[in-house]
Amino acid sequence: MNNGGGKMKQQEFLWGASTSAYQIEGAWNEDGRGESIWDRFCHEPGHIHYGDTGDVACDHYHRLEQDVDLMREIGLKAYRFSISWPRIFPQGYGAVNPAGVAFYHELVDLLRENGITPFATLYHWDLPQALQDEGGWTRRETALHFAEYARFMFREFGDSVRHWITINEPQVFATMGYMDGLHAPGIRDTALTPVVIHHALLGHALAVQAFRESGMAGEIGIALNLTQYYPFTDSSQDVATVELADAIGNRWFLDPLLKGSYPQEGYHAWRLLGTNPEFDPVDMDILCEPIDFLGINHYHASFLAHDPEKVAVNRNAQKGLPVTHYNDWPLYSRSIYDVLMTIRDRYGNLPTYITENGASYHDHMDEDGEVRDDLRASYIEQYTGMVKQAAAHGADVRGYFVWSLMDNFEWNDGYEPRFGIVHVDFKTQRRTWKSSAYAYRRIIQGG
Repeated sequence: MNNGGGKMKQQEFLWGASTSAYQIEGAWNEDGRGESIWDRFCHEPGHIHYGDTGDVACDHYHRLEQDVDLMREIGLKAYRFSISWPRIFPQGYGAVNPAGVAFYHELVDLLRENGITPFATLYHWDLPQALQDEGGWTRRETALHFAEYARFMFREFGDSVRHWITINEPQVFATMGYMDGLHAPGIRDTALTPVVIHHALLGHALAVQAFRESGMAGEIGIALNLTQYYPFTDSSQDVATVELADAIGNRWFLDPLLKGSYPQEGYHAWRLLGTNPEFDPVDMDILCEPIDFLGINHYHASFLAHDPEKVAVNRNAQKGLPVTHYNDWPLYSRSIYDVLMTIRDRYGNLPTYITENGASYHDHMDEDGEVRDDLRASYIEQYTGMVKQAAAHGADVRGYFVWSLMDNFEWNDGYEPRFGIVHVDFKTQRRTWKSSAYAYRRIIQGG
């Protein structure tokens, strides 16, 4: 969106925050909710730092009014949350859990009453364990079950939710969960990874078809984590390495959805990793079911150099850039601008939302009871500034969602990494605004 001067019109641009169900809700075994793969994974010793679990997390399930009040006070225009699939269908399909449905109706009603637009994500990694017991995303049937779950949600919430995201970051849950084994379900099998990705993308496309068939008003898209890769040097080898990384890290997801085929360079990258994926050509016509927008999750740039043994090696540390405290992600805000320009130039300027962007720092409450996270505030100011520049230069970007509204359970790293603009004391569940929350409110007020 471009209003000619680089300043985004407040009534058109949605400023929001994102969370996900397993990371904040808690109440893991209450009111008929089924077990998820993350419940099982966390309860098995050795998977999560300090033995943490999402059993309670931010206790959001019991604190809806308090948390929506926080959103309103910060000035959020939109809130992106995810729906816990096992809270709706405890077995993944079949019998519906009425209490789970009621919980999300209450959340959506509270958001709308407070002038906050709900953005609902159908899948943010918490697959029902019952489906995992049948093979999970390695089976095509899981994509079909996901589409039926989506169909139910569209029918149930069609009058109150107009913005839908099918699946969050299939690249991450596939590689971390099936290649590296660091995330649920904890499998290490490279050959399964492209199969999982393909079935997740198929589930997405079938859900989009279900949305169209429902005839409901609104829009639907997917949230992909897109990394901007840069060559560490100008050498032809480093440039080729970046092209390969882009093919398997970004284009492997964008091309089938927006162009109808996986990139050939991506197949080459998979072969270098020791597997040779093959897919039914009929599926490709399904995968490119048109979407209304693309959700972009972007956190950092990645500077790569060629390595004859590892194919690519990360040289972020040698760039000398400031880094976050979690994974030492380099602070290079130009990367979010370049991602948006790439979508504009390569894929026909599809409407986009920045559905996640944020940083983790070692936050602490000082003796005055304040959390001064000036580094995060600066990060948000720099990255949102680059989003505004991209809009001024013609990128059709329609909203920005900071990750995250509040500190939460950060998967295998437990509660140590803090991404929130609101501090959470996980012993008392007290919420405290950080400096970044005040900074973000000023950004929203400024449009």
